[in-house]
Amino acid sequence: MEHVPPPAEELALLDRELAQLDARRAHLLTRRAWLVSALQPQAPQAPNAPRWHTPPVGHGWAPGQPWSAAPRTAKPSGPPRSAQNVLLTLGGLLLTVAAVAFTLVSWGSMGIGGRSAVLALVTLAALAAPVVLLRRKLAATAEALAALALVLTLLDAYAVHAVAAPDADGLTFTAVASAVLAALWAAYGLALGKLHLPLPAAVFFVQWPLLLGAWAAGAPAIVVGWALLVTAVVDGAIALWGKGLGVRVTAGIGLAVMGSAALLTGLGESLTADGPLGAVLPGTLLLTAAVAALAGAWRAPNGYAQVGGVVAGLAAVAAVGGVLRAAVPGTWHVPVYLLCGLALLSVVRAPLPRGAGRGVLAAAGAVLAGALLWAVPPVAAVLLGPVELVAEVWAGAPDGFRGALGESMRWSESAAAPVVLAVVAGLLGAAYRWWPSLVRVAAPLITPGAAARGAAGAGALALGWGTLLLAAAVLGVPYPVAVALETVLVAGLLLVAVRGAEQGAGDAGPAEGDAAGAGAGAAGGGRSAVAVTALVAAVGGAVSVGLLSLAAEAATYAVFGALVVLFAGAALRTRAVVEQAVFAVAAVVWGTVLTGCAARSLELAPHEAAPLLLVVPAVTVLLGARLRLHPVALPVELAGALGALVAVGLAVPDAPFLALVLALCGVLAAGAAVRPERRPAAGYVAAVLFVAATWVRLAASEVSAPEAYTLPVTVPALVVGVLRRRKDPEASSWTAYGPGLAATLLPSLAVAWTDPDWVRPLLLGVAALVITLLGAKYRLQALLLLGGAVLALDTLHELAPYVVQVAGALPRWLPPALAGLLLLAVGATYEQRLRDARKLKDLLGRMR
Repeated sequence: MEHVPPPAEELALLDRELAQLDARRAHLLTRRAWLVSALQPQAPQAPNAPRWHTPPVGHGWAPGQPWSAAPRTAKPSGPPRSAQNVLLTLGGLLLTVAAVAFTLVSWGSMGIGGRSAVLALVTLAALAAPVVLLRRKLAATAEALAALALVLTLLDAYAVHAVAAPDADGLTFTAVASAVLAALWAAYGLALGKLHLPLPAAVFFVQWPLLLGAWAAGAPAIVVGWALLVTAVVDGAIALWGKGLGVRVTAGIGLAVMGSAALLTGLGESLTADGPLGAVLPGTLLLTAAVAALAGAWRAPNGYAQVGGVVAGLAAVAAVGGVLRAAVPGTWHVPVYLLCGLALLSVVRAPLPRGAGRGVLAAAGAVLAGALLWAVPPVAAVLLGPVELVAEVWAGAPDGFRGALGESMRWSESAAAPVVLAVVAGLLGAAYRWWPSLVRVAAPLITPGAAARGAAGAGALALGWGTLLLAAAVLGVPYPVAVALETVLVAGLLLVAVRGAEQGAGDAGPAEGDAAGAGAGAAGGGRSAVAVTALVAAVGGAVSVGLLSLAAEAATYAVFGALVVLFAGAALRTRAVVEQAVFAVAAVVWGTVLTGCAARSLELAPHEAAPLLLVVPAVTVLLGARLRLHPVALPVELAGALGALVAVGLAVPDAPFLALVLALCGVLAAGAAVRPERRPAAGYVAAVLFVAATWVRLAASEVSAPEAYTLPVTVPALVVGVLRRRKDPEASSWTAYGPGLAATLLPSLAVAWTDPDWVRPLLLGVAALVITLLGAKYRLQALLLLGGAVLALDTLHELAPYVVQVAGALPRWLPPALAGLLLLAVGATYEQRLRDARKLKDLLGRMR
């Protein structure tokens, strides 16, 4: 048995153990304190300093350490800095609240002398207290009292206005008070340099004197703009030369806000000026802002220098362009600004810092981008406008190009858009043509690479193409001229795409490591970008001119015939696989459209036109047999299959024609299946199409006994399958027997499901059972699966009425209960069922 001491004895034992633990804890703390002091750098000791005896290790002293260097237990430090800040913030807020309450509530109970004395004394005390506190090195407390003093000075200003100058204008008094407070806090902050709040407060007060003074005087908007600009310049100077992060950040925010307001004011006045003379004053404001921004960018760090350069460039464009804009009609305003933006490109020759020069170049690019955004939408209207002609095919040639595009666009207002596109296209084309000289000239500011050259060439090509299209629309050229022009442009784009593809293929040849080869490769990369742009533009232009040609029958045949010839010739001319495939597919699509137009000319109904549309798919099958393993063969055949799908869709309303079209498509698929590389896919497609054609034909003829038509097909098909298997034992049973069996079993199954008699379902079930047994015996997958599926469906059809009767007689709760039991059984034997399923899969996979 366990001995349990009396309570008094147990208490004494616990006290002794606690005392031992306290002693051990004190020893460990002493040792820890010595280790901490030993890890800290020791002060150098004089060579002749006395060294006392070394205490034993384990009592808090290290071997060889003087006795006088005995570690002392660290005293707990003062409250954390965060707690101190919280206390000071709360104290400052309480004092501020008290001051506000005194000024607003208790002010009226005192006389004028008492009011002045109290405010003066409290403010002076709040301003003087930080001086004393800084001498005692209580910086945080000094900052809190400085914040209180800031609030008190604001209250002083409010009190002076309420008592001493109640009749003074509020805006004027606020402007004067802001100037006085700015000077006061600037002097105070400079006198007490260790405080962080006064100087940013002074910068904040600097923002308002000029603006509020101009506003109070009822000055016009341009004067307000000058006030904003001068304030922004002052902010910029403070941001550049001010001391302290808070001062520079506050000045930077003021610069951004006041400078933006000044620029927007000047721009608004420039855009609303009545004439060139009226735009001079806003232009002067904007130009001065540009000079100030450029001067600041000259001395600012790199990132800010680029921002200053951008602002300077845009302001200069707005200034000069605003004066010139007022002298030209409204249609030509954008070209004026564009020319001013292009003038900024001369900065590459100016002795500017790299950051500022890049900013000015970025401003020029922004002006060019804005002009393009204005000029590109009319080009889109030219390309997409002919979509309206789809609803009225061959309604007659319109009066002119504009008539074919619709009257939704005001083409007279877009007269300057082709000029903008032409100028930018010419600029990009010149850059692409004389690229080495451009790189050499722009080297002090930027070093563009080969990708930039490719982008310049691509942009020049696209914009030049858009310029010609838009110019034709603006000039209102006759309809035949517009159709011919767009067709010629497509031909030119195809020529550029072909040459670019050939050049790109040729530039891929230089060996790695060759400097000359690398240079050629870089240039080839630029030409490749041009080739891709030409390819996309050619396809888009072909679609546009094809839609445009739908207005007249003769134009439609001429355009689509020319497109077929052009794209087919481009496909034959180029060696690049991707471009060749795109050209060939496009030629197939245009040929399909051309056959559809021929059907319309023959006044054929849509379902009657379906067989005619199969001409192009037949050509693609023959072409695929000619190309065989060429990479372009598959895209061409798929494009032809798309045309066949369109033909099937057109024939759907008429069942006999649908059966004919399906049969013809099956013939084409069978022709493609002759080739070994297409046999796996095209063979199954041909079988499905033939069976579908049979079903549709039988349904259209309202045949009630399809076996009379399907058995004559099934028997020879099975004989052919047997011969095929004898010749090639490795041939799949689906290829040999699948089409023949499906030709009879599936239509008979469809009819059996609607047959109220019992003879056909019985015969079909017996035949399916025999086929299933043969498939199991000879290990033929097609016979087993096809026969089993038909047998199961036929049996289900026969048992369905009895199942319904039994289900109606059973209680409602029984089916869910049986389903639940089944799920539980399957879940309990899930692994076994999974293994069985895998075995069945392997078994079927081994069948032929």
